[in-house]
Amino acid sequence: MKRQDQECRQLRALVQDLESKGIKKLIGNVQMPVAAVVVMACSRSDYLEKTIKSILKYQTSVASKYPLFISQDGSNPDVRKLALSYDQLTYMQHLDFEPVHTERPGELVAYYKIARHYKWALDQLFHKHNFSRVIILEDDMEIAADFFDYFEAGATLLDRDKSIMAISSWNDNGQRQFVQDPYALYRSDFFPGLGWMLSKSTWSELSPKWPKAYWDDWLRLKENHRGRQFIRPEVCRTYNFGEHGSSLGQFFKQYLEPIKLNDVQACYYLPCVFVAITPFFLSTQFFSFVQYVLYLEFCVKVDWKSMDLSYLLEDNYVKHFGDLVKKAKPIHGADAVLKAFNIDGDVRIQYRDQLDFEDIARQFGIFEEWKDGVPRAAYKGIVVFRFQTSRRVFLIAPDSLQQLGVEDT
Repeated sequence: MKRQDQECRQLRALVQDLESKGIKKLIGNVQMPVAAVVVMACSRSDYLEKTIKSILKYQTSVASKYPLFISQDGSNPDVRKLALSYDQLTYMQHLDFEPVHTERPGELVAYYKIARHYKWALDQLFHKHNFSRVIILEDDMEIAADFFDYFEAGATLLDRDKSIMAISSWNDNGQRQFVQDPYALYRSDFFPGLGWMLSKSTWSELSPKWPKAYWDDWLRLKENHRGRQFIRPEVCRTYNFGEHGSSLGQFFKQYLEPIKLNDVQACYYLPCVFVAITPFFLSTQFFSFVQYVLYLEFCVKVDWKSMDLSYLLEDNYVKHFGDLVKKAKPIHGADAVLKAFNIDGDVRIQYRDQLDFEDIARQFGIFEEWKDGVPRAAYKGIVVFRFQTSRRVFLIAPDSLQQLGVEDT
């Protein structure tokens, strides 16, 4: 009864806040959106404010396509006050007073509460508000300038190819030294997370069996993605600045802090010379010719709307990716990093098993982690990354070439 009284007080306060903002009108104005965007938050109001400002910088001009929601788990007053201070977004609050029973001793309760929050928020957006797609962000992320154009292009792929489970804006090996091409996209058997979009049909499948905890690793199990894959960019469209959180800053310094966020608004300044005539002496007929240099600014960005992404469709991608791997020069033996550095063009290195992969990955500095037999960012056992230049390195499993239909020469 005490818990119910507490929940009722929270709900009454929430209804008053929402009515004061006219939320029903805000939701009613949204027509045919590409996807709802939800930021999952809890108690980090300083992080959340930075995330909201980053999103609104690019979302305001496309607000009708991407209605923005903040979903708060719990009743932290600073987070609620901050979210309600923005008229451009809709605030949702998840109040869960049920006790958490961990399955193993020593587990963090936070991972169980996070899983409950995700299920509740996605059920709300897909089933109550009836969105066809949802983009999930967290309260410690910044987005790139082409974030929304990227996901609009991804929505088309998601609709056309049912072998794609989700579109992600994240590359686990997206550190500055491993990426270069902002146009490059890949399929992956490993769920990247950290800024991702899924469809209502996929959520209808996942929701009834959603796990009690560790939802992201659960999605990486083969029994749950069932052979479907994920689209990821080479250069990330999200940046995670959350050093402090439930994961206690795990891997932050080594893997998250060096991530490159796509800077699509690259501006170039071209000198343009012109001559002006100015009076030398007003009382004479002499004039001076003064040369001026005017710098004209040209800005370019990835134009996702004009790009042909059909190579990412399942039937096309095996050949597309296989051709890239086939052209790469094989490297054998020890000192893989040194050999790769001294070869012009793409290279491929075959690993024997997980331990061998971890050893090679450690030499290059990429992620060593596997989940359910799949290395991070891998496609058919192959992990690809740039190595200090435009040179691509393909780390290849023993049966990868066979899966791609490529003859091992």
